Amino acid sequence: MMHATNIYDQILAARKKNRKLLAILLDPDKQDPGEIENCLKNIHDQPVDLLLVGGSTVMNGQTQVLVRRIKEISTLPVVLFPGDHSQITTEADALLFLSLLSGRNPEYLVSQQVKAVPLIRDSGLEVIPTAYILVDGGVTTSVQRVSQTEPMDPGNEERIIQTAMAGMYMGHKLVYLEAGSGARNPVSGPLISGLRSRLDIPIIVGGGIRSHEQLATAFENGADMAVIGTAFEQDPAILRQILNNEHFH
Repeated sequence: MMHATNIYDQILAARKKNRKLLAILLDPDKQDPGEIENCLKNIHDQPVDLLLVGGSTVMNGQTQVLVRRIKEISTLPVVLFPGDHSQITTEADALLFLSLLSGRNPEYLVSQQVKAVPLIRDSGLEVIPTAYILVDGGVTTSVQRVSQTEPMDPGNEERIIQTAMAGMYMGHKLVYLEAGSGARNPVSGPLISGLRSRLDIPIIVGGGIRSHEQLATAFENGADMAVIGTAFEQDPAILRQILNNEHFH
């Protein structure tokens, strides 16, 4: 488990030790705050490092309610993964300050970020600039619908790698490779490996991870953090089966 302070520094320290990190994504639109205690029991039984909270269609206020409830009953760091600026709450520990580099909609490249400034300027949130890259995972995702942008073709690895490198040169501190919520196909091992060989910043991989083999593929090819969302949402008990614990010693 990570501590709530200096989360990015802890991600870097884990990477240096080749310790893989695991995040569980909780969508306020789908997670009843009243039932979060049972949900967290399944998480606390496993070597989970942090909680991501966010979604593409969350109504304003839902995020704050969920984060507040989580903080009442869990010591895990809570990191915001917002679909737009209205999902930012000062009650979390950190914010992935996302720029959707895979698309060309200025609203998600910079406009939402500008709208977020008054919310985060005096918030005390740790702000982590993150290059967000949506890769086609075989389904039309909510990110795609909301952002009105197309995901990148996983067959064009060089283009994805160049996009991630552009993010790194622009000063982003993380790259988040996302196959999308409920993806049929998670991000491939060769793509992660190719990215790892060219990037100096940590890589987060999410979308479509439902099995131990898929998790192992992400880690063995160089992902620093893996995110499990839909699989856990559908069956919290599946976490133990996916982890099988061998990658977290």
